[in-house]
This record gives sequence, structure tokens and C-alpha cells, in this order.
Amino acid sequence: MSLAGITLNQILVIFVIILIGVVCYKIKLIDEATNSKLSNILLLLVNPMVIFVSYQREFSTDLMEGLLISLVLALVTHIMSIIIAYVLIKKKKRKKIVMDGIVIKKWVENEDVEVERLSSVYANVGFMGIPLVNGIFGTEGVFYVTASITIFNVFLWTHGVIMMQGSSEWSLKSMLKKLMSPSIIAIVIGLVFFLLQIRVPQVMYQAFSHIAGINTPFAMLIAGVTIGRTNILKLLTKYRVYFVTFLKLLLIPIILLMIYSRFPINEKVLITAIIMAAAPSATTGILFSIKYEKNSILAAEIFTVTTLLCAVTIPFIVTISEYFI
Repeated sequence: MSLAGITLNQILVIFVIILIGVVCYKIKLIDEATNSKLSNILLLLVNPMVIFVSYQREFSTDLMEGLLISLVLALVTHIMSIIIAYVLIKKKKRKKIVMDGIVIKKWVENEDVEVERLSSVYANVGFMGIPLVNGIFGTEGVFYVTASITIFNVFLWTHGVIMMQGSSEWSLKSMLKKLMSPSIIAIVIGLVFFLLQIRVPQVMYQAFSHIAGINTPFAMLIAGVTIGRTNILKLLTKYRVYFVTFLKLLLIPIILLMIYSRFPINEKVLITAIIMAAAPSATTGILFSIKYEKNSILAAEIFTVTTLLCAVTIPFIVTISEYFI
């Protein structure tokens, strides 16, 4: 089976679980409070286990080189995404206004510019990225994903916070505190164990692996419940949602693919970086919008549409990448 076929198969598996999550919300098997607790378990326990287990492998210079390249690609991905978002998502937007029965287009203030930019830059590397890459490349893929998680957190708690709340309230101390998340701690400990070739006892490794194994169903059930809370029919006429979706799922990944494919990069490393760039908008966009009193409804709508449409766009991007590599 081709890489695009494997990706499509994994996407379909993921979306069956998402659909089950939607049904669970509709029949009230999982409510918002339960979903919040599941999210905490995923972020604080399961994701760190997935990351740590991915580092429990034999050391090789190829793996280390791939990890360093992944770090550079993740850095470039975020910088390029920010530039593209700032160029194409402006502080003013065109809006149709009806005056005396005549429809005119007028430039108005884009009150949602921060939400749109955040949603187009920051991808769902944890909830969607890890399960997808794990299904395609296994723990080696997750090993490279940790680079994206690291850069994601650094940019989110610097650029993301400054953009959403303003630079006057941002501080280096608060950023460092936020960076001490379980996933980042797991990356640091896992990397040390990998470099020093420290192996946990087999019983512990099996236990950690079992916990890591529930990552995909947990993440997708949570995504399904979040989507279940959204009125999908109302999204069909919202142009701005689809504009941001186009940037996030197609334009940015394709531009990055054209750049990365010019360099002699290992296929797994390159495809993993592109999948991270093509992943749907991060759930953090919703949380930040609520925290900083922005349009959280729009953030949830973008999350929903990008998550649903990535079932088509990610296999498409992977198919294109096979011609470039």
C-alpha cells in the first residue's frame, strides 16, 4: 500500500472514532464535564507516556540527525506560518453591507484577526498529530513529532500569548512556567534516557506502552465530543471559517512542502513535518479565545471544520509529497 493509502486508512480509522465521540455526546454518554476530565488525562498522562515510550529505543546517529532536522523544520514551519497568516489575514476585512436595498462591499475592522491568525498557525500536533503519525510510522514517527511539540509550545507561549493578550502583560517568567508541561518534561526525560541509553524495566515499559496505546481513542473521542457541540449546518455559509481552513490545511503545507522537498531530507522526517503542518487547528485556539475574551465560537467552528476536512486534505498533501520526494 502506498504512503497516501496508509494515511487515508489511518484517517478513516480516526474519523470512525470521532463519529463515535459525536454519538456519545448526542446520547449524553459523555458530557462536557467528562470530556474535560478526559482531556486532562490525555494531556497530563497519556501524551507524555506516548512521548517517553518513543524514546525507549536503540541510539543511532540517523535517529539523532532526524530529530535535529525535525526541530529545524518545526521552527521553519512556525515562522513561515506566522508570516503567511500575518500577510493574508489582515486587521481589516471586506464585508457585504445592504444599504437601501443595494449590496455594497466595505472594508471594516476584523475583530477576530487574532483568533483567525492563531487558528491558521498552530496545529493540533498532540491530539491529531501523534495518533496519525503513530499509525503511519509507529514510535519512530512519534520520536520526530516531539520536535514539533517542543517548538509548538515555545511559540504558543510567546508569540501566541503576546498576540492574544498584548505584549504589555507578557513575561519571560510566566512563559517558562507554562513551558513546564508534562509533554515537555517527558521530552526532556525521554531524550536524556535516549542519549544515555537508559532502559526502564520491561514490566514498566509494557505498562507505559499500554497507557500510550489509548492515546488515539482518547484523543479522537474528545475531538468528537467537541465537534458534537457545534452546529455544523450553520458553518456552511461562514466564508471566514473556510478561508482560514484553506490557509491551515492546504496553502501553508503546500508552500512548506515545496521548500522542504528541495533538500535531501529523510522521507519519514519530511512527511512527519508536513503532516504536522497540515494537521487541523489546535484546540488551544478555543481555550485561548475563552481565556483572553476573544471569539471562542469562531475558534470552535474553525477547529470543527479543519478537523473534518483534514480527512481529505492530509491524504491529498501526502499524495502530492510522494511526487516531490
